[in-house]
Amino acid sequence: MADKQADSFTRAKTALASINGRVEKARRRFGAPPDHVQLVAVSKTFDAGQIEPFLAAGQRVFGENRVQEAKDKWPDLRERYPDLELHLIGPLQTNKAREAVALFDVIQSVDRDKLAGVLASEMERAGKRLPCFVQVNIGGETQKAGIPIDEAVAFVERCRSEHGLDIVGLMCIPPDGVPAGPYFAQLAALARTAGVTGISMGMSGDFETAIAMGATHVRVGSALFGKR
Repeated sequence: MADKQADSFTRAKTALASINGRVEKARRRFGAPPDHVQLVAVSKTFDAGQIEPFLAAGQRVFGENRVQEAKDKWPDLRERYPDLELHLIGPLQTNKAREAVALFDVIQSVDRDKLAGVLASEMERAGKRLPCFVQVNIGGETQKAGIPIDEAVAFVERCRSEHGLDIVGLMCIPPDGVPAGPYFAQLAALARTAGVTGISMGMSGDFETAIAMGATHVRVGSALFGKR
């Protein structure tokens, strides 16, 4: 058992070093702001035993897609690693907002007024003010969540002025099967127009391109944990 744990730790440490090295190399090569790019390790579908070696190796920021899945595995991990930061990166139903506010540290998927209002109410009730990102449907895809591009800037302002949310950035998932660069560039331009500095974009296959376009957060799963 000890050998298996040591092997898991070594694999996690090696994977983290590789991805962090690529992130830093891309940041330096492209000279893109900001001074730091945050690696969000996407741990959806992986259990606590698979996640803990990455915590032991020093990773502290993780992303989950589903409230219930996160609720099942993260409270115990947080007791052992109280400095971890958990991001909700998947669509959020309003009836899960209370649990999301209790469990997560950052909400990356605010995409409609009803959700913004419910989140604001739940944060006030809990005495919290979590940083939030607005998710933009950057490809205009009907099957994906996100605020439409032409509504994004006004929505950010409403989230701040009407709902009182702390909107710190924008997030997107570009369409599959096409070059992601133009979509990343468009999100970065939207972020500048909206007056936010956080830009969450880029996953395992394209995070270096995202950094070239100004990403501040990259969401990497399979390149760290392996295939699901």
